[in-house]
Amino acid sequence: MNDKPAALVPSLVLPILAAMLGLALFSVMDGVMKAASIVVGAYAAMCWRGLAGAAMMFPLWLWRGQGWPAPGVLKVHVLRGVVASIMATLFFYGIVRLPLAEGIALSFIAPLIALYLAALLLGEKVRPAAIGGSVLALLGVAVIAGGKFDGPADAEAVKGLVATLVSAVLYAWNLVLQRQQALLARPEEVAFFQALVTFLFLGLGAWWFAPFPTGAVWWLLVASAALSAVSIMLLSWAYGRAEAQVLVPLEYTAFIWAAIVGWIAFAEPVTVPMLAGVALIVAGCLYATRGGAAAS
Repeated sequence: MNDKPAALVPSLVLPILAAMLGLALFSVMDGVMKAASIVVGAYAAMCWRGLAGAAMMFPLWLWRGQGWPAPGVLKVHVLRGVVASIMATLFFYGIVRLPLAEGIALSFIAPLIALYLAALLLGEKVRPAAIGGSVLALLGVAVIAGGKFDGPADAEAVKGLVATLVSAVLYAWNLVLQRQQALLARPEEVAFFQALVTFLFLGLGAWWFAPFPTGAVWWLLVASAALSAVSIMLLSWAYGRAEAQVLVPLEYTAFIWAAIVGWIAFAEPVTVPMLAGVALIVAGCLYATRGGAAAS
C-alpha cells in the first residue's frame, strides 16, 4: 500500500476491489455483532468491541511510527469515532429486531444522502451516472422493503426500523468523514483511533449500559473487532484513492453478503422481493461505478 494516503492511483480497479472486500468483511462482522448484541445488548457489544479493537491495532499503529496525530487530524478522528459509535449502536440495536439483510437494505438511503454531502462538504461534482445508478439501486431497496413491510409490524420491529433509519442518516455523514479521514491519515491510524474513540465515548455510560462480557461473547467481540479493523483499513485505503461518489454506490453490494450471512447464521429467508431488489441494486452499482470510472 502507498504510504501517501492522498495520492490517487492511475486506475480505479484496485480501490473498487478493496472497497468491495472491505464491505463484504463488514457484512460478516455485522452478523457476528448481531449474535453478540442478542446476548449482551448493542451498547455493550459496541463498547467492548472498541476496547478489543484498540488493543489489537495499538501495536500496529506504534510500529508504523506516525506518532500522535496533529490537532486537526485528531479532531477528524474524534468526530468520526463519535458519529460511528452512535451510528453503529443504533444499527446493531435495529438488526437485533430485524433480519440482517433487511437492516442493510434499509440503511441504503445513506449512500444517496452521502452523494450530496460529498458535494456540499468535499466540493465533489456529482456526476449524472452516480445519481442515476444510486436511484436505480434505491428502487431495488424499495422492492425489498415493500416485500418485507407489507403487513402489520410488531412494536419491536418498528423500533428496529426507526433505529436503522436514524443510523442510516448518520452513516451518510460517516461516509463523508471517511473520505476526509482517508486523505489525512494512514489506514492503520484510522482503524486504531476509530476503535479507541468508540471505547472512550461509549465507555462514559459503561457503568449503566455495558456490563463486562464473559465467556464466549468475548470471542465474538474479538472476531468482530478484527473484521472491523481489516474492513476499516481496506475502506480507508480505497477512499484515499478514489472519490466518495465512485465508491459510495458499492455500499449496495453489502446486501448480498448480509443476505448470505443472515441465511447461514440466523436462518433468515431469502425471498423473491429480496432477489429482485438485489438485481436492481447490483445494476445500479455497476452503472454508477462505470460512469465514475469513465469520467476519471
